[in-house]
Amino acid sequence: MENDLSSQIIGAAIEAQKGLGGPGLLESVYEEALCFELSRMNLSYQRQVAVPIIYKDVKFANPFFLDLIVKDQIIIEIKAVEKVLPIHKTQLLTYLRLKKKKLGLLINFGAQYVGQDIRRVINDF
Repeated sequence: MENDLSSQIIGAAIEAQKGLGGPGLLESVYEEALCFELSRMNLSYQRQVAVPIIYKDVKFANPFFLDLIVKDQIIIEIKAVEKVLPIHKTQLLTYLRLKKKKLGLLINFGAQYVGQDIRRVINDF
């Protein structure tokens, strides 16, 4: 089930990058195009989801926002960088832990071909 959904998301990302002419744009542009493709595929999603931070029983006033959650199952972290760094994967893993989700996709639209720079990140809880 998650594998089928992640395949659909990857297909949407490839179509979004192709439709925009490749790399070179801002993350927000790719996010908009990816959401368009997800909608076209009738996949529900939430954008810029607030994730509260609780430290020693104190809820911070300013949450952080993750890019997308598709079908309340898969967290998507969008990048538009020349090279994905280990901290990007760590960031997604932190989001997965905080939201108690198992699977995330780190999608780098900065790659020449986005399909070659998508990483699956698994939260082992």
